[in-house]
This record gives sequence, structure tokens and C-alpha cells, in this order.
Amino acid sequence: MGHEHILKAFRWAGGINFKSNTQKIWSVLVFLSIVTAVEVILGIYKPEILVKNYFLDMKLLNWIFIILTLVKAYYITWDFMHMRDEKSSLRRAVVWTPIFLVSYLIFILLFEATYVFDVFKEGFLAWDF
Repeated sequence: MGHEHILKAFRWAGGINFKSNTQKIWSVLVFLSIVTAVEVILGIYKPEILVKNYFLDMKLLNWIFIILTLVKAYYITWDFMHMRDEKSSLRRAVVWTPIFLVSYLIFILLFEATYVFDVFKEGFLAWDF
């Protein structure tokens, strides 16, 4: 059920049913290009509001990069691995398992990095070793 809502959003609010594979390939190219262009523009300009504000000890800009990367990975899996044509249990196993594992990895890396930073910042008398 959740995949259907996401798929409708990816197909420009559910308005396009692709007539040919060529049209589908071009629409995938356009969607992935737009998401990549947003990432590149944010990476070049680095808006100050996204760099100064933090969420869970990480800049909002980094969270946007992570979310956009997961969106692209999800869409590539959905379209190029033909997950939309499979049963829902296989779709969930293939798509949600890596998303959960990547989210867990990000959680672990963030908290470990924060701990290491705090140890270096407050645990030593000098940064010179």
C-alpha cells in the first residue's frame, strides 16, 4: 500500500501511465537528473540556514543529502529492478531491508562520531599527539 503512494508521487502525482518504454526511460532520466541537480546545487551553494542548523548532531544539509540519496536508490530499485511488478512481500524484503540497514548504519556512525569528537575535544590537553 505504501509503495503505491510513493509510486504515484514518482510518476508526477499519478498522472502518467507510460505508453512506451522510451517514454518511461526518459521520465526516469528526468526525475533522477532533477534530484541529482538539487544535490549538486545544494552542495555548491550550501545554504547558510541548512549548514548552521543541526538535527541529531548533524547538519540539516547532510540529512537532505542522505534522504535524497535514499530516494534515488529506492526509485532505481523500483524501476530498474522491476519491483513494481512483484508481490508485496518480495518488494518489502528487497527495498525496506537495505533502507533499514542504511538508516541503522547512519545512526551508529553519527553517535560514534559524536563520541569520538567529544573525547578528542574534552579528553585531551592538546590536539598535538
